[in-house]
Amino acid sequence: MKLISCNTMRDGIIASLSFLVVGGGLVFLAQSILPNVFYLPQLTSLFGVACILFAPVILTGTFITTVLPGSKKKMDECDH
Repeated sequence: MKLISCNTMRDGIIASLSFLVVGGGLVFLAQSILPNVFYLPQLTSLFGVACILFAPVILTGTFITTVLPGSKKKMDECDH
């Protein structure tokens, strides 16, 4: 099983960044654009905050898998 490689590390960082950007966009939408109908701003803000909080979880998981024993050999093969 291939747990960590250069591509999965990049994918983790890109996924974390995309969750952060989408979360910020949803919070901005909820605060400024959406009308106050059917609790739409509250729900959108909730999903936005959840995305913002999930971004560091992905980044931390990516970091932890890179410092596990045995992954140093795989990470030395990466182009920096």
